[in-house]
Amino acid sequence: MPQTPPTALVLTALALEYAAVRAQVTERRERVHTGGTRVEVGRLPGCSWRVASAELGEGARTAAALTGSLIDWLRPRAVLFVGVAGALKDDVALGDVVVGTKVYAVHGGKQTPEGLLVRPEGWFGSNALVQAARSAVRDMPGVRVHFKPIATGDVVLADAGSALARRLREHYNDAAAIEMEGSGAVHAAHLSGQVDALVIRGISDRADADKQRADATGSQERAAARAAAVAVAVLRTHAPDGDTAWDGDAPADPETDAQVTYGGDHIDFRGGTFHAPVVGKTVHTDRTGHTDERR
Repeated sequence: MPQTPPTALVLTALALEYAAVRAQVTERRERVHTGGTRVEVGRLPGCSWRVASAELGEGARTAAALTGSLIDWLRPRAVLFVGVAGALKDDVALGDVVVGTKVYAVHGGKQTPEGLLVRPEGWFGSNALVQAARSAVRDMPGVRVHFKPIATGDVVLADAGSALARRLREHYNDAAAIEMEGSGAVHAAHLSGQVDALVIRGISDRADADKQRADATGSQERAAARAAAVAVAVLRTHAPDGDTAWDGDAPADPETDAQVTYGGDHIDFRGGTFHAPVVGKTVHTDRTGHTDERR
């Protein structure tokens, strides 16, 4: 029986993050959403996932809007947002990876004469994907991974003494990293219904005044590569039971990648769209119980 490979949507904000993800995917083909967003759909060798990857640009609002439209279009089973982040903890080093057990949106609140009263929003990472990550990284001894909350803000934090840094320490003290898109992506996944979502970030700086110096050493490229490697390991571990590996040689619908197989009198077009007359076979039963085949 033919099967459409399950889709994992892997999203990034920056070109260097996208390059790290793209290097892991083979047999890529570009598709364009009606709204203009471009994705590359390809194969993740060694497992059943079809990977759709996209570079969305910076910011949580952009991530939320575009992730929502891509989920509606591609109907993925899993959404991963992958890229770089700044560390918020002393024990989280450059090159480490943070898997978001929770993602905070940190800019909500009410400004009063007594100060800002924060109104936290948070989304838990998919338990299935977090558990897959815990299993996957056991076989990655060269990568140090932290399972901690991640903070999402609409600024690049490069001052450890700033008001934002103090607010994070006071109200989001368990957050291990800060970035700019994760809350938008997981919020869109949450609103869509039953879509597993997870944010995976490689640490490229310490969210302090040395950020520019760290970036100049190539820390972003190294952190993005680590995050992409962990994301791929998560998908290989999380591959749904019962799904078969994508056979790249099987014919597929050019728009949906749905594979079509043929057997006897039956053609299965599930997952695709067919615009032509169909010649088939029906079985007719009359009032006496006699049956005959009609073509």
